[in-house]
Amino acid sequence: MILEPLLIVELAALGLCTGFLAGLLGIGGGMIMVPFITVILSGRGVSPDLAVKMAIATSMATIIFTSVSSVRAHHKRGAVRWDIVKLLAPGIVIGAALASLGVFALLKGSWLALLFSAFVAFSATQMLLNKKPHAARTLPGPAGLLGAGSAIGFLSGLVGAGGGFVSVPFMTRCNVAIHNAVATSAGLGFPIALANAVGYVVSGQGAANLPAGSMGYVYLPALLVIAIASVLMAPMGVKAAHALPVASLKRVFATILYGLAAYMLYKGLSA
Repeated sequence: MILEPLLIVELAALGLCTGFLAGLLGIGGGMIMVPFITVILSGRGVSPDLAVKMAIATSMATIIFTSVSSVRAHHKRGAVRWDIVKLLAPGIVIGAALASLGVFALLKGSWLALLFSAFVAFSATQMLLNKKPHAARTLPGPAGLLGAGSAIGFLSGLVGAGGGFVSVPFMTRCNVAIHNAVATSAGLGFPIALANAVGYVVSGQGAANLPAGSMGYVYLPALLVIAIASVLMAPMGVKAAHALPVASLKRVFATILYGLAAYMLYKGLSA
């Protein structure tokens, strides 16, 4: 099970869908990738516990590549607050190390599946309600941003997401304009993904029953195919965002997310 033809088709389809939706709705692909990679790996004989861990790790690793194209587009518009990125990045690396090297390796896949299910259900509810956080304070000092970065990196590492679900509301509440918050979150995606991916590779060394093509908990064939397909499709999603009723599509997508959350809840409870 490295790159059989059917596996390539499945992974390419997943990458095309996640890339398109990321461009269309501005959402991270992890919420879609993790459940489907879990299904793909489980269907090929990987134990449910290991499949969940590998799905989270592989999803996070793809963000290394997809975040680059995203942040380039935002940087060209001058929207990325690099001053904030520089202050949050050290904490992100610390939090990611604690998650991917420590807690992730210790927790069973069933607990990670339950945590992921709760995260997706919360994200779907936020999307459905379309609530916007109100500015209530200014950005904290270096120590506060170190702590905030640690929380963002840690939570991202446990669910395989790029951190926007925490960083955008945090920055918006701290009086950062929403377009700058979204762009800066894209800038944070690379250090979040890189730090966590390295942790998954290291913590997965020596794990039992890893399928061929694995580097630690990261499944390299899936990383390769999904990253290529999603990067190619994301620009089409961005173009479609200007022609399609995005608000209505978000409500539909939120319903789909509830279904994916229910599936991961089932995997967590049945493992």
